[in-house]
Amino acid sequence: MCIPFVYALVFTEIALVYASPSQGPFRTVSNNNRFYDVQAHRGGRGNAVESTLPSFAWGLIDGATTLELDNGITQASSHLSGSRDGEVVVWHDESILAEKCSDTAPVVPDDPAYPYVGKFISNLTLAQIKTLDCGSKRQTNYPHQLVYPGARISTLREVFDFVSCADLSHQILWNIESKINPQYPNRTAGVDDFVQKQHEIFISSPYYQSITYQSFDWRTLVAMKTLDDKIVTSALIDEDTAFTPDDSTSPWLAGLRLESFPGPSQSEQMAQAAHAVHADVLSPTGTFLIPSPSHEGSSHFTTLEMISEAHRLGMKVLPWTVNRLDRVEELLKDGADGIITDYPNVVRRWAKQQGLRVAPKYPKQRVFSCLYQHMH
Repeated sequence: MCIPFVYALVFTEIALVYASPSQGPFRTVSNNNRFYDVQAHRGGRGNAVESTLPSFAWGLIDGATTLELDNGITQASSHLSGSRDGEVVVWHDESILAEKCSDTAPVVPDDPAYPYVGKFISNLTLAQIKTLDCGSKRQTNYPHQLVYPGARISTLREVFDFVSCADLSHQILWNIESKINPQYPNRTAGVDDFVQKQHEIFISSPYYQSITYQSFDWRTLVAMKTLDDKIVTSALIDEDTAFTPDDSTSPWLAGLRLESFPGPSQSEQMAQAAHAVHADVLSPTGTFLIPSPSHEGSSHFTTLEMISEAHRLGMKVLPWTVNRLDRVEELLKDGADGIITDYPNVVRRWAKQQGLRVAPKYPKQRVFSCLYQHMH
């Protein structure tokens, strides 16, 4: 799709690329699994506008081991769209937020759905979503973000195609989330849609064996394992999905109740529950503090006991979204197998200082050349 926006920063970077001597073939190892797993959250939203091709470009350049991203599914096709029914797009939010995206123009004159900002992804076609500028707004909480005016929301296939251009030997790892909401099923596509459509793209990609499939809605993990037991699955969990105000069964945990597991601690019960849905990875919030019942201090949601129990059960542990190195150090000491972060460049630099093996950085020339090609 041609984009009628000027990518000023991209042009500047590409000009520098072609003014520089060419770099030789990027030499990679056979498998990124040998490195400490520094995951670029939404491509590294601390450094570039999130979930866009430029953010994933910088994730590669900054030497992330894994690119972490989210998927939504668009509305079924209509007369306004030439796309297939329900396209898998790369975006975190259930709806288009004005803080991140701006309308440009309707797909057709007098489109009744316009403006598209404020609408749910599941109520917009891909053609409508492709009109949005989601690269011009720097987020208040991320003052160092590079903006890329005119950057569009991409499909998962488009992201794979772009990264394949820069990652010729397909070494990068992926952690891909289904953004499904069991509390409000009308806001997103359902379990079967997510699992079937995502899996179709996974198996047709050269990255099939490099993908971890993650979700807060553990029903999708069960469904994906049932469909394809070779897919690595990761059970996301936090205070909002583990607990309910009235102590009812959480809609997020595939019908499981934590108290039905032996524990003895709540942290260990979470690991045991994730193991019960055959998750390969437990991915808890790494920063949330749980107040003490005695009102004396607090404790982290992710604990040494949780990590140890997950390891005993054969699972890895990947906490999110950790941006402070003091907390990263605590989690490494407790045995975390990697870190999901908004600043992969910072965590990678720290990991290297600790003597951990880190993934190679991708050459800027190649990455920006591919970025230029795939944004036009």
